[in-house]
Amino acid sequence: MTTSNDPADLLRQHGLQVTAQRLAVLRAVSDRPHGTADEVAEAVRVEIGTISRQAVYDALGVLADKGLVRRIQPAGSPARYEDRVGDNHHHLICRGCGRMVDVDCAIGAMPCLTAADDAGYEIDEAEVVFWGRCPECLATAATPPEGS
Repeated sequence: MTTSNDPADLLRQHGLQVTAQRLAVLRAVSDRPHGTADEVAEAVRVEIGTISRQAVYDALGVLADKGLVRRIQPAGSPARYEDRVGDNHHHLICRGCGRMVDVDCAIGAMPCLTAADDAGYEIDEAEVVFWGRCPECLATAATPPEGS
């Protein structure tokens, strides 16, 4: 199957009906990597007007099931969505501000990490989340308060 960068073609190639809502959700995820469903809904409303939160959740669910978007849900965080799919990259999350960035695979191709005991599973993906503080949060923490 040939892949296309046109969102309508992508939907058709994955057997999905092309709707204004799905197109707007795809564009919102593409424009805001690692956005939450609420952030996606806000962007979609700006683009097409009224859309229910449930319609956005439904569209994100279908798009994730079809592999057009990736759902990431780090501990203690709402689910986030991105359109970088088809590789086995990981994520780095700031404990201070919650900012999330992509980190390429630690070693080699999918899966880039090997389990010590695969328990008989055929492993095809490794998901790693690195936690720390981003440069901006580190700088803020290192700056003494005014008047001290």
